[in-house]
Amino acid sequence: MPLDGTLDYIELPAADIPATKVFYRDLFDWRFTDYGPDYTEFDALGRRGGFNAERKVVKSEGPLLVIYANKLDEMEEKVKAAGGEITGHEKFPGGRRFTFRDPNGNEIGVWSKK
Repeated sequence: MPLDGTLDYIELPAADIPATKVFYRDLFDWRFTDYGPDYTEFDALGRRGGFNAERKVVKSEGPLLVIYANKLDEMEEKVKAAGGEITGHEKFPGGRRFTFRDPNGNEIGVWSKK
């Protein structure tokens, strides 16, 4: 049983569930379990969450989901090739990251250590 306060699950909007599954499967090798036509749960190498067609993307400076990549430049090229829109780059003392919008408009970060 998780401890109180443990971050347990992430749920993101997804207007097109089939396209979302292809995007994240091809980029990060995530696996999916469907729960009807409007919801799919993802397993991101042991971290779980879901994509929900009933939720809508709010484009703002809200929370940012951040994914790790050992080869950041290669991952950025994969994101571009898959149709992700690169929205920014940042360097910081521990490493660097880029952000992108997925096909649903969700903004996601990808970072790597120096």
